[in-house]
Amino acid sequence: MTIKNIYIIILVRVLKKGETMSKINNTKQQIIKTSAKLFTEEGYSSVSISKIGNILGISKGNITFHFHNKEEILAVLIKELCDFQWLLMEKEAKEGINSLLAYCLELTTLITICEEVEAIRDFYVSAYITPLTLDIIRKNDTKKTQAVFKEYCPNWTIENWIATENIVSGIECASFMTREIDTPLNIRIEKALNSVMLLYGVPEELRYQKIKKVLELDYRTLSRRILKEFKEYLEEKL
Repeated sequence: MTIKNIYIIILVRVLKKGETMSKINNTKQQIIKTSAKLFTEEGYSSVSISKIGNILGISKGNITFHFHNKEEILAVLIKELCDFQWLLMEKEAKEGINSLLAYCLELTTLITICEEVEAIRDFYVSAYITPLTLDIIRKNDTKKTQAVFKEYCPNWTIENWIATENIVSGIECASFMTREIDTPLNIRIEKALNSVMLLYGVPEELRYQKIKKVLELDYRTLSRRILKEFKEYLEEKL
């Protein structure tokens, strides 16, 4: 066998490997994309690995080759959600909205979306009660709260920030789980915002000022727009 023939064989193998990797990556992306649509339209709890496979026309084993379980797929989407929230805050900063108000708006829209769309409520609550995704949320939100509240907590150590975020994530989850029939939405928003800002040392007058501003907005319409933008973001990103 000549050196030329050896090179040709190697080249063919490399190309075939490249085609295989491309196919694998494409399948993985399709799994994420389909899961995102199902989780946000039907709820995380009601969607099984088998259902995702049936829609894609692939076996359960094909999915678990890429993701060991459904929680790993959820983790990918939660990371995308965290990225989307940072982009929103950057956009609001450019529009002249200060970081504290932006934070209040974000939490308000999350609580409102969970009230209005059962599938989204299930998506968020599942993320907060699943250890893998809760860890992602807490790490992301610890960075976010440091950026928003550092002027009110100038002497805090990282341990303070982490410990407080653990409490805040509990407040958030409870706010998502509570329904209108139990507590009116505006009261839930008010109590959640006040509790979180109090934990970070925001002065009382400023807390009520931000809460008043948020509640004066059409936060239901705003929340629907944010949800639409998030779905469009996922569609484009994935």
